[in-house]
Amino acid sequence: MWPLIIGCLASSFWVSFLMTFLMRWLAPRVGLIDKPAARKVHVIPTPLGGGVGIWCGVVLPLIAAQLLVLIWRQNPPDWLPLELRQQLEGAAYRGRELWGIIVAATILAITGLIDDLRPLSWKFRIFLQFGVSIAVVVSGVRATVFLANPWIGGVLSVVWFVVLVNSFNFLDNMDGLSGGIALIVSTIFAVMMLSKPGDPHWFVGAFFLIVAGSLIGFLCHNWSPARIFMGDAGSYFLGFSIACMTLLGTFYSPEDRNQHVILAPLCVLAVPLYDICSVVLIRIREGRSPFQPDKKHFSHRLVALGLTKVQAVLTVQLTTLITGLMGLTLYAVTSWTAAIVVVACVGCILLLIAILEAAPRENSH
Repeated sequence: MWPLIIGCLASSFWVSFLMTFLMRWLAPRVGLIDKPAARKVHVIPTPLGGGVGIWCGVVLPLIAAQLLVLIWRQNPPDWLPLELRQQLEGAAYRGRELWGIIVAATILAITGLIDDLRPLSWKFRIFLQFGVSIAVVVSGVRATVFLANPWIGGVLSVVWFVVLVNSFNFLDNMDGLSGGIALIVSTIFAVMMLSKPGDPHWFVGAFFLIVAGSLIGFLCHNWSPARIFMGDAGSYFLGFSIACMTLLGTFYSPEDRNQHVILAPLCVLAVPLYDICSVVLIRIREGRSPFQPDKKHFSHRLVALGLTKVQAVLTVQLTTLITGLMGLTLYAVTSWTAAIVVVACVGCILLLIAILEAAPRENSH
């Protein structure tokens, strides 16, 4: 297992690190700059295009891995661990499914890159997100939610894709925030997939490891003070890729014993879901469009409580780590009763945060 882990992390890290460094030089020369504004927290113009580095850090190692699978499929090298040799045939088969997801995520990434250069209408972006999501669901990537009617699972899958794409886009509002959240989420999902007793999901686990390595390379440039932002290209690509792979990684039939693990993605992604739901509700309550940018996000509200930007980012990330570890425990419990307790703990954490956020502020003198 360790050769797989090291290979995935190292290859994606270096590609992402170097390509993001290149984008720091290239972005200002093509007008890919995020300028300060009233709704933004940065005070100096900062290059966009970090999403291109993330994309390269994921896609280029995947291309190399796909070529190795095709080469080794008939004659695997002797030094390759037996457990990996046994997965070559399955990896070759799942490759078509993987590249369908990558193409769909790339379409959204290109849309995000165009939006970074020249803002697009939010209606067009949502329309495209739904269109791409429907196409992926029709191709077979969908949740079953243990129901006989495939339409219900299909509709829920489309909603899941669109919500997560916008969740990671909404989180991209402070240095290192969205990338750090995605890193935590990807790492926990990788652990989930690779540590399943008796039946590890090598394919999905390796993908999450590659995403994690790419994000580490990007965060070397994006941690406070950020020298580059991922932009919509990066958040769209990450959100859609993670959404798709969570469905592939938790795809179970009604006959499976531990059906409660279907709740694991909701726990791991509880903070991004909390952020987008709370922001949308605040905007609707104030009579504004749910997609009108502002400083009402979870991280912004923490800063309003008196935290520094770095403290706010670390608080959101630590909360994500806690809920993610709670989601990880769902793979260790064997009953719905224990699973409900775990999910209830996650709900209590979010409720506690909501109460603290709503607490009255004392006037400073």
